[in-house]
This record gives sequence, C-alpha cells and structure tokens, in this order.
Amino acid sequence: MTDTLLMKPVRRSVAYFSMEIGLENDIPTYSGGLGMLAGDTIRSAADLEIPVVAISLLHRKGYFIQQLDAEGWQQNQEQIWDIDKHLKLHPVKASVELEGRTVWLQAWEYTVTGCTGFNIPVILLDADLEENADIDRKLTDSLYGGDEKYRLSQECILGIGGVKILRALGYNELKRFHMNEGHASLLVVELLREQLQIEGSWRESIVDSVRSKCVFTTHTPVPAGHDQFDMELVDKVLGKHEVVEQLRHRIKANGLLNMTHIGLNFSH
Repeated sequence: MTDTLLMKPVRRSVAYFSMEIGLENDIPTYSGGLGMLAGDTIRSAADLEIPVVAISLLHRKGYFIQQLDAEGWQQNQEQIWDIDKHLKLHPVKASVELEGRTVWLQAWEYTVTGCTGFNIPVILLDADLEENADIDRKLTDSLYGGDEKYRLSQECILGIGGVKILRALGYNELKRFHMNEGHASLLVVELLREQLQIEGSWRESIVDSVRSKCVFTTHTPVPAGHDQFDMELVDKVLGKHEVVEQLRHRIKANGLLNMTHIGLNFSH
C-alpha cells in the first residue's frame, strides 16, 4: 500500500489528537487502555458519521513485546511491523523546529471504515526522513520511549507538527481540536501562533479564540499520566518566542510546564 494519496480530503470539522491509537493487532501504535479507548472513539465516530480526522505518531518500533526470562524478569523487545502493508503515504511534508533544527515530517494514512461505509482518516506522523539528522529520524520510533527530551520532542511533533501537517494536507475547515490526554496539548502552541499572525500583536482575544476551538479529555488519575517538563528543557527544545513565554506565565508551576494544565487552560 505504498501508493501516495492524491485525493483532496473530505471536509472535516474535528481533529482528534492522541499519542497512541489502537487500530489493529498488527499495528503496534498503542500500549494499553488509552490507545484502545482512542481506537474505539474513532471507530464509533466512523459508525456515527462524525467528520473527524485523527492524528498520532507512526511508532516504527511500536511499544514493545514483553517476555519473561528464565528467572522471571521482564525483557522488552522492539515490535517491528510492516508499515507498507497497512498504510498509504501522502506526498506532502511539514516541519517543526526542535533545538534550533528543522525536523521534517511525512504523513502516513490508515482508514477506519464505519458500519455505514463512512471513512475516517488516521494520520500517523513519521520523522524517519533523509532530510533529518540521525538523532531526529528516531523521534517517532518508540511509543513512550527515551528520556525527557525525547518525550517532549515527541509531544512537539504530535501537537505542533500535527496541526502543521493537517494544514499541509488541506484540512483548513477544522472547528474543533480534541486533545486526548496532555501528550497532545502543545497543539495550542501552533494554534496560538496562527492566531497571532492573524491579529498581528499579542492580545487576550488570541487566547479566547484558541480556547473556543479546543476540547480536552484526561483519563489517568495518577502522576505518571500528567507529563511535566522543566522550563529550561522547554526553552531548549521549543526555543524562546512569544507563544512559549505566554505558556510560561500562565501554566508554569514550580519551574515546570504541566501538559495537563495546558489542556485544561486552553480548552472550553
């Protein structure tokens, strides 16, 4: 299924962002309950003919395969899967700036078909491109892998890169951006930046406009489910610009940027 998609996208009004989505057993882009819930949400939307487009990461190496050794200890192995068998590649790309480097993203698509035949596209972002530095090509490899910088970079790709790739694909009539958990909350950075370009200078109406477009859900009532990043790391990865400064003033707590707080404060 490596043929590129050349068709203009059907009108969509809702963009659903999730770090993991359970689509098929052979597509290991999920780890557990959150991913299965996201997959069921998309399948239900397809059955109900709700005009959704979904965004996630490709996760070339999946989550992991769990095995037990002779002494009973858990051993993790990469879960390599056949991407070309399940997905189609779009001919467009978008980029994000991470640590001052341009990271290019390509978009693969999986189609969820509802009981009436209505289709929902699931766009999976992939940074494994020759244009990127070796370190950046691995950013979409593993679900919940790596250190804090790797995790923050992935969330930048999902949120900021997700909005950019939707624009590049022609999804320009979106009215709602649904953040499924805090992993996707940095989409507000790109929405704020877009609105700032429209209004020319910073004002409170920019925040109001973004809030009116955003919806947020959280499912994990334990600390591990609410990512927090040191502001020095945020400045290093995202760079210092006006939108990040606004997040710093509004969301910072004890020197940390809390992704759940962003989702709650920038949605209606």
